Amino acid sequence: MSQLTPADTLFEPDIEVIEEPLEGRMVLNVGPQHPSTHGVLRMVVELEGERIVDLRPVIGYLHTGIEKEAEFKTYAKSITFTDRMSYVSPLNNELAYMLAVERLMDVEVPKRAQYIRVLLCELDRLASHLIWLGTHGLELGAMSVMLYCFRERETILDIMEMVSGQRMMASYFRFGGLAWELPDEFETAVTNFLTEFPDRLAEYEALLTRNPIWVERTKDIGHLDPDEALALGVTGPMLRASGVDWDLRRDMPYSAYDEFDFDVAVNDGCDVYARYLVRLEEMRQSVRIAWQGLEKLEGTAGQPIKSPNRKVTPPPREELDTSMEAVIHHFKLWTEGFKPPVGEAYAAVEAPRGELGFYIVSDGSGKPYRWHMRSPSFANLQSIAPMAEGGLFADLIAIGASLDPIMGEVDR
Repeated sequence: MSQLTPADTLFEPDIEVIEEPLEGRMVLNVGPQHPSTHGVLRMVVELEGERIVDLRPVIGYLHTGIEKEAEFKTYAKSITFTDRMSYVSPLNNELAYMLAVERLMDVEVPKRAQYIRVLLCELDRLASHLIWLGTHGLELGAMSVMLYCFRERETILDIMEMVSGQRMMASYFRFGGLAWELPDEFETAVTNFLTEFPDRLAEYEALLTRNPIWVERTKDIGHLDPDEALALGVTGPMLRASGVDWDLRRDMPYSAYDEFDFDVAVNDGCDVYARYLVRLEEMRQSVRIAWQGLEKLEGTAGQPIKSPNRKVTPPPREELDTSMEAVIHHFKLWTEGFKPPVGEAYAAVEAPRGELGFYIVSDGSGKPYRWHMRSPSFANLQSIAPMAEGGLFADLIAIGASLDPIMGEVDR
């Protein structure tokens, strides 16, 4: 048997996340191959009996290097990356990226395109929360809820496929607007869904909200007080369930959200049950916003959905048959890309898991100098240890589910 050389030892992973436990304690690995970690998340848990005395989340098992890879591509060619980082809410990811680059380029987006973006992002939020509720219920023994939630999510994915041609990785938003106009059947499909969904939501609540088993598994579990949440950079439903009234859609409005009427869901329970209630209320508010979006689309019918700024928007396809200049312009946009002025920009949206932002630095070339994503799942994951420590090991699954983490968004 050959011996290891010094060079070989450089590739030996450091697995001593927690030092040798004290007598009477046990170190247990949960994940990374475990369905209840919502992806390839590893939690190294130190137990004393059934009590958690220490917990270390270990990430990096899904690392794709997307942020660095995007710095070697034109701005437009990185749109597909955003879909795949948080793959259950791709349109909110796209919107954050669009807003950052549009701010860098000082591009105005037509009102109709802004309304469509808002409407689709709220449907996207519903689809994401349905995944969360279904899997959360399944992990605590409520299998029917998972089946019901996936039933409604399928309808949303059918709408997304109707709009973009893709069920999940839509890649439908473009700098300055949208890829193309909505199909004729869109309004009918969304109207039918929004009409039926409140009754479906009532079914979920009838199964869970006052269910004694559900309440016992979630009430007073995973406490996170508001000061600690703010100190850890927690955002989204996690923060609002700790009593902090903060929502970017209202407090730092973007993409015409200031023209929509909705309430921000807040609960001061600071536990897993409060996070459940906040997300349920968010689904009701998303339906409310989507109805307003449909009304606004009726008032903007026939208006443009793309910016007239030809520096970022390719020529209409019909021009390519009659204009050589349009052909050349189109060719250069898709090969070299547009070149933003030297500078930097940050834009954020209220994604289903919290503040999702993009920080873009331009050096004046057709490719970004720096491309960084502020991921809510990454920041929120810090809170799992303080919420779990001192609690029972059996409650760890409920606490982890209340985070709603997406590991593609963490390990980007």
